[in-house]
Amino acid sequence: MSIPSGSAHAAGHPDPAAERAANTGLGELLAGVTRDLSTLFRQEVELAKAELTDSAKKAGKGAGMFGGAAVAGYFALLFLSITVWWALGYLIGNAWSALAVTVVYAVVALVLFLRGRKQFKTIQGAPQTVDSLKEIPETLKPGGTA
Repeated sequence: MSIPSGSAHAAGHPDPAAERAANTGLGELLAGVTRDLSTLFRQEVELAKAELTDSAKKAGKGAGMFGGAAVAGYFALLFLSITVWWALGYLIGNAWSALAVTVVYAVVALVLFLRGRKQFKTIQGAPQTVDSLKEIPETLKPGGTA
């Protein structure tokens, strides 16, 4: 097998990368590696920032859509309530039908309030954090002996 005549090896010249490695000190090599790692780290941080910015924009758009859906749902419920009130008005009169719709909403609100209050009473703080803090050795706690 022959080496192409245009190659640096064919003319008897050493590989430039090998020559550079042979003439470079350990300190310079470590400085180069450190510089390259620093550059890589900065690039990774910039990429993470860009990805987070993109995710935040998408989350903002999604939150806006949920907000719009909530407003539209509120109006749908409002007009459904008016429809029920109006329809019941033909059977029992407008005043009584308005009172009936109001009572239904009051019962729903009371049930939701009571269930929400029950949920809040079950909250105990951050148990995982409390357990983790209990595991800190005495020497690391403020006022501990070193």
